Amino acid sequence: MSLDVELAGLMHHVAEAGSFADLLADPAGMQRLAAFSGADLPYTAPAVPIRSVEAPGPNGPVPIRIYGPGILRLDGDRGSAAGNASGAALPGLVWLHGGGFAGGTLDMREADQVARELADRTGGLVFSVDYRLAGDGVHFPVPHEDALAAWIWAAAHAEGLGVAPGNLCLGGASAGGNLAVGAAMYLKDAGLALPAKLLLAYPFLHAALPPLKPAAVSDGRVLSSLPRILRFTEDDCQAMVENYIGGPAGMASSYALPGRADPSGLPPVAVIACEYDDLRPSAELFRESLRAAGVQVSFRLEAGATHGYLNHSAALGIVQQGLAFLAAELASAKPFQ
Repeated sequence: MSLDVELAGLMHHVAEAGSFADLLADPAGMQRLAAFSGADLPYTAPAVPIRSVEAPGPNGPVPIRIYGPGILRLDGDRGSAAGNASGAALPGLVWLHGGGFAGGTLDMREADQVARELADRTGGLVFSVDYRLAGDGVHFPVPHEDALAAWIWAAAHAEGLGVAPGNLCLGGASAGGNLAVGAAMYLKDAGLALPAKLLLAYPFLHAALPPLKPAAVSDGRVLSSLPRILRFTEDDCQAMVENYIGGPAGMASSYALPGRADPSGLPPVAVIACEYDDLRPSAELFRESLRAAGVQVSFRLEAGATHGYLNHSAALGIVQQGLAFLAAELASAKPFQ
């Protein structure tokens, strides 16, 4: 195996790009980024009902976009909800997009496309969270508290919206995966009800990572030849963490960098890691700590994938594979005892 053929066919759009900041500073940068994500490929996202609500939180309201069938009513004044028309018990997922803690929106594919696809494939509900981004005076614990506020609101209203009692899951991609695990750690320590399952896509959970060795991938030349925009150096990771916590990485709490905390007592976890991803060791280290703690783990190494591949169009077969894995894990979730 090597880099996925369809992904490789899009690489030329960002071959000369430096950082994301450099790309966005380029007048044609957004067009190049859209082309790289496969915006021109034939694909129509599932049309599912969408509602927007706000969860109360310590830092102000947290916007949530709810995707899924059967929502009859959301009372914005009281935050109450009426269930679905069929009365069937549905799967549910609170989902947090990635973006290095400092970027991302509810409209990016890793949020909107993933939510539409999972809601359509499972017949359930996805609560996509617009947490506050780090920067301009916003640092940990603000995004963490926003994630918790969204979870608490969704957990309080999920059954009224038709989600099976105890079947609400929590998850996210990249930095969003960090926020999901950090929130679950807090819920565990506080003695609060835990998610049925954690769903994580290429999570970033550790400040310092061992390098991904060429021997760990099927073709070691691929990683070294990726465009700079797809690589994560030690300096990149340090800058990302320090911006998130607002200080040196060494002062971060276990809720900010949950990969180094004791995961004992967490619910089952499903993890996707990407073959050609400098952050892959974070997912693999977390898998090993979960196994050592006796936590059930379902682990998928997406062969040929690069970090953030769920931000590409679902017209790509490799994106469909990742979505199918997440949908199956969501659909199979059971209440965690």
